Amino acid sequence: MESVNINNLNKIFDHRIRVGIMSALSVNDFLSFNDLKDLLQLTDGNLASHLKNLEDNEYILVKKGFIGRKTNTTYSITKKGSQAFQKHLEALEKIIRQLK
Repeated sequence: MESVNINNLNKIFDHRIRVGIMSALSVNDFLSFNDLKDLLQLTDGNLASHLKNLEDNEYILVKKGFIGRKTNTTYSITKKGSQAFQKHLEALEKIIRQLK
């Protein structure tokens, strides 16, 4: 069997929650914290830590605002994030094709 090169996989996307966040933001212009929390069925703290990781790597953009008096934080994918996630998905597909 041919060896498989996993070096092109992005380590930031090793965690399923970050893959979920990036997938959701890839198909939506933006999502609120609560939207992501409900969609991925996560606790506040768990989601927040993964969002922070993606933000620190400039893969997502965070916008804080207000709706009335209530705070509203939304997230969107950056161009850098979109490109990195697409490259990661392509590397996964290549691995799968090699193993067939």
